[in-house]
Amino acid sequence: MAKFRPYVFTNIVRKAWNPSEIESQDTKEFKTYRELKRNLVELLKASENEIVSVYRSRRGEWGEWWEKWGLLNDKPVLLKEGWM
Repeated sequence: MAKFRPYVFTNIVRKAWNPSEIESQDTKEFKTYRELKRNLVELLKASENEIVSVYRSRRGEWGEWWEKWGLLNDKPVLLKEGWM
C-alpha cells in the first residue's frame, strides 16, 4: 500500500521577464486529508482558475486517488475523482 501524505496542485499564472504569461503549478503537502479539506477554500481562491487537484492514498487500498475540486458559490465542490 502506498504511504504518502495528501498533496494539492494549484495552478498559478506568473509574469515572466517576457510579456507573455507563464502558467505553473504550486504544490502543497498536508499531514492529513482532514487538514487539507479545512484549507480547501483558501487554496481554491488562491488558484488562478479556482480549480485544484488533490492526490492521496486511502486506508486499506493500494494505488493513488485523485480528486479535482472547484469553487461554486464560495463552497468547495468535487468536480471529478478517479484512481490511478
